[in-house]
Amino acid sequence: MTIASTAHSVCFHHSSTGEFVEDQERQRLLAQYAEIASLAGGLAHEIRNPLSTITLNLELLIEDVEASETPRDRRMLGKLRKVQAECGHLNDIVNAFLQFARAGEIQLVDADLNSVVRDFVDFYRPTAAEHRIDISPHLEANLPPVRLDRSLMRQVLQNLAQNALQAMPSGGLLELQTFSRDSKVRLEFIDTGTGMEEKTRSKLFHVFYSTKPNGSGLGLPTVRKIVEAHGGTITCESELGKGTRFSIALPIVE
Repeated sequence: MTIASTAHSVCFHHSSTGEFVEDQERQRLLAQYAEIASLAGGLAHEIRNPLSTITLNLELLIEDVEASETPRDRRMLGKLRKVQAECGHLNDIVNAFLQFARAGEIQLVDADLNSVVRDFVDFYRPTAAEHRIDISPHLEANLPPVRLDRSLMRQVLQNLAQNALQAMPSGGLLELQTFSRDSKVRLEFIDTGTGMEEKTRSKLFHVFYSTKPNGSGLGLPTVRKIVEAHGGTITCESELGKGTRFSIALPIVE
């Protein structure tokens, strides 16, 4: 997708000066996102090629020593598997970075947000049940249409659900609510998890910030980037021991 076609897909003409300025800013961001995505693609390619070679040779080395019972080979096998695990972690980081960089590549069409949420709930319910999490959707009937990239909005839901799952290691309740208010369609993602303190909450959307040992720190920044590319906003409220609420607001189609 070219920068020009991407910008055109979200260009509207408004009589309001404020809305026109917002469109200009959105197009500027989309052009910036496209440039970052191009750089990220090249970087990911340069990293993946040697990483694939390293991973393949590690697998061959592991095959050579895993059948051996000598103390030396058992020690070597342990070290090789640690390197293999770190290569897997590095590959995950590269994928997360590429996902973040490409989040601004957007194709908007008039859509029903409820339809996207229902499809996601049907898909995610088995995973939630496996982790003893109940999903409770409360979707307002006759929700006004919004302009969505269905694939990217599905990614938003997936990332928020993963965040909620990690916050509820012993199970809990995940609520998805939609409603319209103040010329916006709103989606609220509410969990009954561990919650977080203000210091952590204030850094949630910072790139590469993560409270998880193996986290990339790109999941929630990717969510924010996608929402903003839709012309929307996202906020977070949280309290330790009580849970977390993510609130997304998207402009209604005029």
